[in-house]
Amino acid sequence: MGMRSNHFVYKIIGALVSCRTKESVSRLKAFDHRLIDQSTAEIVETAKRTGAQVRGPIPLPTRKERFTVLISPHVNKDARDQYEIRTHKRLVDIVEPTEKTVDALMRLDLAAGVDVQISLG
Repeated sequence: MGMRSNHFVYKIIGALVSCRTKESVSRLKAFDHRLIDQSTAEIVETAKRTGAQVRGPIPLPTRKERFTVLISPHVNKDARDQYEIRTHKRLVDIVEPTEKTVDALMRLDLAAGVDVQISLG
């Protein structure tokens, strides 16, 4: 029987930031769960500092995608590697944000490796 190894790759999509009066949704993507926790902490701190009421971050269910790849090109069907991508999510609700809050969130410089999309609706 072939050798099996498990490799884990973390992909984080998270911190959906929504505001009650002006809806602001922010999506963060990263490959390290520590980066998303750090980024959501910075978002919460910035929102509180500018006078907005914040609820969260609320952890949402983790999505796991698993892939099995044959590592032998020919005879050894049992020789496979397994990979997993975990998608972590966080939800942050900003209630009644001020204009100062929205400007501060737009100017916020987060860690490298974190992709942020903020949409106002």
